[in-house]
Amino acid sequence: MDGQPSFPVRASDTQRDRALRVLGDRVAEGRMSTDTFERRVDQVLRARNQAELASIVHDLPPPSRVVDRLTGLISSVSQVTARIEAAWRAPRLPRFMLPQADLKRIVVGRAPACQFILTDLTVSRFHAEIYRTDEGWMISDLGSMNGTRVNGWRLTGPIRVRPGDEVGFGNSCFIAAVP
Repeated sequence: MDGQPSFPVRASDTQRDRALRVLGDRVAEGRMSTDTFERRVDQVLRARNQAELASIVHDLPPPSRVVDRLTGLISSVSQVTARIEAAWRAPRLPRFMLPQADLKRIVVGRAPACQFILTDLTVSRFHAEIYRTDEGWMISDLGSMNGTRVNGWRLTGPIRVRPGDEVGFGNSCFIAAVP
């Protein structure tokens, strides 16, 4: 016996995925029509063993290094431009100046008694409290309906606020800053 099984070895999901990737690359390179691609994908999905899979992709040309490098370069440029576009379109949030050291507490809300009044209807009358401790500025929600967020996380208890943090009261968002 030469070590080869006398029966066909069943095709694994990894081998099917590899064959589908080869087919996808060749159709993307324009080396195969979409009709041929669809027919061969169907054959890959129906293949029962490794020999059948090999016969589906054996006549395809090897990948072109020039095409691989070109598509890699285009992909890299596309990713960079997508990041630049996302940064450009990102909202420029207004600054929320943390108070001077002499002020110990600020209440944020819609009520006239608040030190920081917001007219947004998603902000509760007494929405949040910002106060100074030995550790620095802390923020806590005062049981508001739409919540208070720091860096996208809704508060469940008091949390420290640092300059540069994104602070949200209902739908109103700010960047914390020091004077």
